[in-house]
Amino acid sequence: MTTLASPSITVGGARWVRRLRSNLPGYLFLLPWLVGFFGLTLGPALGSPYLSFTDFDLLRDPRWVGAANYVRIATDDPKFIESLHVTFVYVILSVPLKLIFALLVALMLNKGIAGLPLYRAVFYLPSLLGASVAIAVLWRQLFAGNGLVNQIVFMAFGIQGPSWISDPDYTLYTLVILSIWQFGSPMIIFLAGLRQVPQDIYEAAQIDGASKMRQFFRITLPMLTPVVFFNAVVQTIEAFKAFTPAFIISEGTGGPIDSTLFYTLYLYQEAFGYFRMGYAAALAWVLVVIIACFTAFSFLSSRYWVHYDD
Repeated sequence: MTTLASPSITVGGARWVRRLRSNLPGYLFLLPWLVGFFGLTLGPALGSPYLSFTDFDLLRDPRWVGAANYVRIATDDPKFIESLHVTFVYVILSVPLKLIFALLVALMLNKGIAGLPLYRAVFYLPSLLGASVAIAVLWRQLFAGNGLVNQIVFMAFGIQGPSWISDPDYTLYTLVILSIWQFGSPMIIFLAGLRQVPQDIYEAAQIDGASKMRQFFRITLPMLTPVVFFNAVVQTIEAFKAFTPAFIISEGTGGPIDSTLFYTLYLYQEAFGYFRMGYAAALAWVLVVIIACFTAFSFLSSRYWVHYDD
């Protein structure tokens, strides 16, 4: 006795096949990204919590050591403390200065100057190129002892400047300047936020005799606080993840005397310099917790200073 398939199931299956065929080109274009995401991002992310509790060197099978990696991080790793110190200084300096500079440029571009699309593209370009190896190499040449920066200082003031990338008193600040130079992304977001501020509020303030400075602090800045909050969270996370500039400028050593030993660079040294993959995985999850704490604190404190439409 033959059992016939339900008509609804047959129709549904045919509709699913037609939809799959129509979307097949899109799935094929997405295939490289999907392979990279599941194979290089999601897969390692799901496996790293287990590896953080093991002794693993890529050559032998992981050996379970329990919380030994985390105990060492907390009690017996001075480089962990030093890398945290360097990273926190970088974050505290670079993020506020970048946001301030981006906001100032956005305020200038918001005045309706001619050729605004060109200026937006030019100012956004450093954000696209700033994290590249080529820009880091160029930055190292600019701030070298005989680099362009020292040549300009000597011609202008007759002073021979130091080797900014070799002197531990200045090396980190060259990376902060590089971070500030990549202000294009927050600048575009600030500019979009400025365009949403109603002009009639400014007109009413002008009638009441409010100065430009008072308008900025009483109108512009409060109405931009959601944008400031978004930019601050995103840029803080990016600053904690900074790696390429420190790696290229210090040639992977974090020197001189660990002055540019970013947390991510130290993690890289442990993983691919000493092949302590289990310990590097533990360091990575400590960084995840640190970023999560900063993000949670930002969201909790936002209720006191971020003003929405309501």
